[in-house]
Amino acid sequence: MKTSTFALTNKMLIAGPCSAEDYSQIRSIAEGIAEFKVDYFRAGVWKPRTRPSEFEGVGVEALSWLKEIQKEFSLKVCTEVATPNHVEQCLSYGIDALWIGARTTTNPFSVQDIAEALRGEKIPIFVKNPLNPDLKLWIGAIERLKRVGIENVYAVHRGFSLADNGNYRQTPLWQIPIELKRIFPDLNIICDPSHIAGKRELVESLSQTAMNLGLDGLMIEVHHNPKEAKTDSKQQLSIEEFKSLVKNLIISKTEENILPEKINILRKEIDDIDNKLIELLSERMEVSDKIAQIKKESNLSVLQMNRWNKLLSDRMEYSKTKGLSEVFTKEIFELIHEESIRLQDEIIKTI
Repeated sequence: MKTSTFALTNKMLIAGPCSAEDYSQIRSIAEGIAEFKVDYFRAGVWKPRTRPSEFEGVGVEALSWLKEIQKEFSLKVCTEVATPNHVEQCLSYGIDALWIGARTTTNPFSVQDIAEALRGEKIPIFVKNPLNPDLKLWIGAIERLKRVGIENVYAVHRGFSLADNGNYRQTPLWQIPIELKRIFPDLNIICDPSHIAGKRELVESLSQTAMNLGLDGLMIEVHHNPKEAKTDSKQQLSIEEFKSLVKNLIISKTEENILPEKINILRKEIDDIDNKLIELLSERMEVSDKIAQIKKESNLSVLQMNRWNKLLSDRMEYSKTKGLSEVFTKEIFELIHEESIRLQDEIIKTI
């Protein structure tokens, strides 16, 4: 049997069903994944469903089931909390860790209530990112927990809800957890690829991306019979799929001090190119300033839609000849255009 790479690293692994449906269900799953010695066995007890007609979890009764899993398989267990009452119930049952879901993180009042219920406790808390791509909101939830004395706070990247999420249930927007790590280099950030994916066939690729980016672990939804799951049936892995994923993951090294010298040489090239890019962008904005002055004199609107459409189309077409993706080029020039519009507007208002 191929040894799990997680067993040889300090990466965190959390796994279990989306929802605790009955005891036999979670026991079957725990038995199936026990060989991997997961750090925490996860199962939702209270489920914040969009519509009240959907399965909203078993509630407190399921905490006793998690307690049995804890004893029989020597597994630490965790579940989601959304209210102070949830916290109190979990603490009374000796649940090992808790997580705060995306919907709750989105509401600072709810996070503060939970934080107060946890004041003085030593239990680890996992904080999922808010539904919307608001880094400050995510940071605020983490800070509220730390202010009441919670030392073991972890961030969980589970994707963001956009108007168009493409092939995913939630858009990854990897740049946001990367920025969070830049701001708080000592904060452990794990990835929840199940909620990003929304489809089980995408979970492995997302998990590998998380490892390639150096995130600190994974939280994966696993079910003994995913098609029959009462919640999120499309994104939960079968036990065999979970085993295959964990065994096949490649865990990248993150130590800067072991980088080959060739990489350092190439990084110097990138630094030089980036400086040239900044200089060119500065020159471009200076030209925009001149255009703004002419628009003011001619009483022209800042936004010229025909020009913008042609510019974007031309740049995207040219980028393909240089091996760049159209999506990347579009995003870059949308940002450049946004800044150009902002500067022109400011100039026209102040001239």
